[in-house]
Amino acid sequence: MHPASWHVVKCVDAIRKSLLEWYDRIHKVRGMPWRKTYVPSLDKDDRAQRAYEVWVSEIMLQQTQVVTVIPYYNKWMAKFPAIKDLAASDIETVNGLWKGLGYYSRAARLLSGAQKVVRELGGRLPNNAKDMQAKIPGIGRYSAGAICSIAYNQCVPVLDGNVIRVMSRFLALYAPPKGKQAQDIMWAGAETFVEGASRPGDINQALIELGSTVCKVRDPSCLDCALRPWCRAYERTQPVSSQADIDIEELCALCEPLPADHPDTGLVTIYPMKVERKKAREELDSVNVVEWRTRNKRGRYFVLVRRPEGGLLAGLHEFPTVPNISGASATAAKVAEIPSDLLRDLLINPPVPLHPKDGKTRDPCSSNDSMDAALQVVHVEPVGDVVHVFSHIKKTYRVQWVVLEGGGDEPPELHNALTLSTLRTGGRNKGSRKDQLRKCSDRSKDSKADDGESQSIITGTPIAQWISLDDVKDANIGTGVMKVWKLVQTLWK
Repeated sequence: MHPASWHVVKCVDAIRKSLLEWYDRIHKVRGMPWRKTYVPSLDKDDRAQRAYEVWVSEIMLQQTQVVTVIPYYNKWMAKFPAIKDLAASDIETVNGLWKGLGYYSRAARLLSGAQKVVRELGGRLPNNAKDMQAKIPGIGRYSAGAICSIAYNQCVPVLDGNVIRVMSRFLALYAPPKGKQAQDIMWAGAETFVEGASRPGDINQALIELGSTVCKVRDPSCLDCALRPWCRAYERTQPVSSQADIDIEELCALCEPLPADHPDTGLVTIYPMKVERKKAREELDSVNVVEWRTRNKRGRYFVLVRRPEGGLLAGLHEFPTVPNISGASATAAKVAEIPSDLLRDLLINPPVPLHPKDGKTRDPCSSNDSMDAALQVVHVEPVGDVVHVFSHIKKTYRVQWVVLEGGGDEPPELHNALTLSTLRTGGRNKGSRKDQLRKCSDRSKDSKADDGESQSIITGTPIAQWISLDDVKDANIGTGVMKVWKLVQTLWK
């Protein structure tokens, strides 16, 4: 039992002083290139430049450790030193710099945000958190607070995972941390930290750094914590002789009882309250590594298809894929039929189906140089499964290798008028090819899809393209697709 007043920040002047003294000693230790001292004399353009730098760092740091981000940030700023440089780029270049950092939708949001800033806002990010959050795609309350407090010295709070942990312990708040009431209390506490402060950006960075390096999930260094004298969670770990009587009207009605059998009971690590994570949904995708070979077998090319610019793995390339198959569609016989459907949508002149009279496929690694003039599928081979886990999806990629031969001395021509959804459903879209192409033409005029998916005709880079054997590994492909590629390579190594 405790009073609700425990969850209100008090003695704020002393708290700020202690927090800033600690931050001034350690803020350069981890060598973050985006951390700079606030300079009040900067003009509008220079402040906007700082906002751009902080924005990039904050987006990169989402779900990613500082040590991983630093080299990516340095490469990014060398390539796009100003927001206008980023706005003039394209998703291919952006994803190329982002490759390996994960959560690729972040890169797409940076690009679209920069383009909007240059197009509509005079090339400067908004100088206040309200406009920042309202006008820039992908920027929420936390990011807006971080950017505007650090770059513009605006007294606005931040509340990321690290600060949630700090505030939960500082206020001894034992309630679901993502619940509205708990969120309101923590945002109010974070706001009290910066309200009327002369250095709100440094206070916010200090809270984030404290959560990352001192008030850690496990093994927190309480004795080294600048907030220890005021921390309610730490206070509860210390022996007390008595507890004053509390008026029933003053009791906290939000916190749940501390579980007596929890291994962290009596430790600060019991805060924040642990919430069971939602189980990631499981999906099965059919991934088809389609290869075409030159007449002498020395040139080997593979089809890569570009994903939509929004959503999972936005704008990255993958092997032709039919997502989320199940039931009868997932049987071995049905999966073996998928390449024919995909190739009809991928290629202007689809290949001859793989139905040899003797019922056997040709050995794709044989030295026989004879090849029919017509393009044909000569080999389809199941390769195995690759499991790749995203934050909310557990993907199983069921991989098969599809070999094409014939059709001339150049890779067969690809359809690039088709929408990405057509390519990714194995031709299961309704209507004839003529109707599909007509719909694509209509979509390209107004950039709107009519089937409920996030689609668009992507200009500049083809939707599908042939990539040489040696260049596949350097293409803009995600970690899961790289796993698929390595598995297929074991067939001929």
